Amino acid sequence: MEARRSKDAARRDNATRTLIWLFVGILVLVGALSYGVAKQSATWAPRLGLDLAGGTQIVLEPRVEGSAVSSDQLAQARDIIVQRIDSQGTTGAEVTTQGDSNIVVAMPGTPTEEQEEAISASSQMQFRPVLATAVGSTKAAEPTPSGTESPTSGTGDGEKSADEKVSDGNTSDKESSDGGAQSVETSAEPTAPSDDPTKSSTSDETTPAQDETPSNGEGQPAQDPAAGIDWTPSGKPTGPMDPNHVSTKLWNTFQELDCSEPPEQAPVATKDPIVACSQDGALKYVLGPVVVPGKDIDDAEAGYQVSPQGAQTNNPEISLTLTSDGREKYKEISQKMVGMQPLNTTSPVNPPGSYNALAAVLDSQVLIAPGFNEAIPSGRASITGFDIDEARSLAQSLKFGALPMSFDLQTRQDISPTLGSEQLRFGIIAGIIGLFIVLLYALVQYRALSVVVVGSMVVAFGITYLAIALLSWGYNYRLDMAGVTGLIIAIGVTADSFIVYFERVRDELREGRNLRAAVEAGWARAKGTILVADGVNFIAAVVLYVLASSGVRGFAFTLGLTTLIDLAIFWLFTHPMLTILARNKFFASGHPWSGFDVNTLREAKLRYRGRGQVDIDPAVRPAGGNA
Repeated sequence: MEARRSKDAARRDNATRTLIWLFVGILVLVGALSYGVAKQSATWAPRLGLDLAGGTQIVLEPRVEGSAVSSDQLAQARDIIVQRIDSQGTTGAEVTTQGDSNIVVAMPGTPTEEQEEAISASSQMQFRPVLATAVGSTKAAEPTPSGTESPTSGTGDGEKSADEKVSDGNTSDKESSDGGAQSVETSAEPTAPSDDPTKSSTSDETTPAQDETPSNGEGQPAQDPAAGIDWTPSGKPTGPMDPNHVSTKLWNTFQELDCSEPPEQAPVATKDPIVACSQDGALKYVLGPVVVPGKDIDDAEAGYQVSPQGAQTNNPEISLTLTSDGREKYKEISQKMVGMQPLNTTSPVNPPGSYNALAAVLDSQVLIAPGFNEAIPSGRASITGFDIDEARSLAQSLKFGALPMSFDLQTRQDISPTLGSEQLRFGIIAGIIGLFIVLLYALVQYRALSVVVVGSMVVAFGITYLAIALLSWGYNYRLDMAGVTGLIIAIGVTADSFIVYFERVRDELREGRNLRAAVEAGWARAKGTILVADGVNFIAAVVLYVLASSGVRGFAFTLGLTTLIDLAIFWLFTHPMLTILARNKFFASGHPWSGFDVNTLREAKLRYRGRGQVDIDPAVRPAGGNA
């Protein structure tokens, strides 16, 4: 008996602590939002989307120097603008093409001057020599080393370095072609991951890649290896690959750069040395001045490499063709780099120096940084080391780099919401009606037990509201009408959770258990059902968010968010509250208004199984009927 009382008291204490921690968590959310309202740009009300609050419409006319804009160029420009808007954390924006010459950007609210400049600024590929590298971030939970490909170019004395021998997978069989065309080289498939920004290459270029995260030997992230290297230039730079381009200030900026939180993606206007991150954030770079501008790219195509015998291989490649101006610049830089040392693929940092690596930079991100096998006098290069889909994506980016595209602002105007406050009001009214019906049902069916229903709904609403308001502040999330629909559906999801639980408890009471035992037994049976049901909802929300259009994503996001909140409420509020109420004399005695009247329950012939299913007592089931 004493052991039973002790166990019962422990359950009550655990339930009380759980409720306390839940409300402490809510207070933390309220405090965070209060700080944002007082010190930052947060607001107590969630920010609304384009369809509910309107916003700003910007019409841009892209220009390409010396020619008209084609439909392909317009589509590429639209993709670049979408990437820039996404990098700013703006949600709910719409970027469309208008006719065959304009791009229309519709954004919720009023964009800042910096946002407008980032959207409309010209975009151009730049080729810059790599002067130093390091891992992009040391915040990973554990190191993620991977095999990488090393270039086959010489180190200056014609011998390969030991580091190259470690991961080298290239073999070459060159054969000259007519008319001074570039020679062809075949290579083994690289071992670098397909998303590595520095690809190995054949024919004209190979890519030294590295993405090993430094570790302290215990699986923990180490300090940025570049932070322990002091650097001071020894004089004025004499060429684009001279490490003296790395000033002390630039080196300090490089050391502080964390590619897990990269700077806002924006065009690089300067031709001076810069720091940049790879697209996946695995590497950070110090890059020298521009040696070949993107406008000198004539074409870039993805396909499969052809062997010296003329047969097509299974090796995807990017064929890069330069203009007459770019040919001379590319020839000069390739001749210089062939004799330079390759990047050390086994070291987490390559200190300032002259390396055989030329980076292609678009909108402050390094797309690829290959090294040269040989000088390229023909203006034609073949880059390999990708799968075909990645090669096609990179070829499009390189081709876009051939377009020194800028945008003329045609119009900028405020736009009214497509749905507006009236539809939002109707949506809120629908939600209130649904909530009222749920509460009315709970009062009729569960009587005093409906206090748990009301409490669960209030807490779920409060957490959801705070979460959306915080997301609006921290990530510029915008609540659109589709998102409101997801919130309304969440009422039913939450209601079904506590109905399943309550009915499981009542089933246990019918079997003769007391209320305390029935609550624990009902909890053990109900939580599995709730986990499965909410898991299905969450998976559906994720699939919708990933595959559906932007108009449906708002619904999918709020459905997924409220499903997670429903699980939290079920575990942290509904069950603890019922555990505490089971020790209350009014509920434990089976009072007719408690919702746990045993006599009434035993007279019932239906048992709720969850998700709209019931069991019918066999004694009253019609012959041949189905439950």
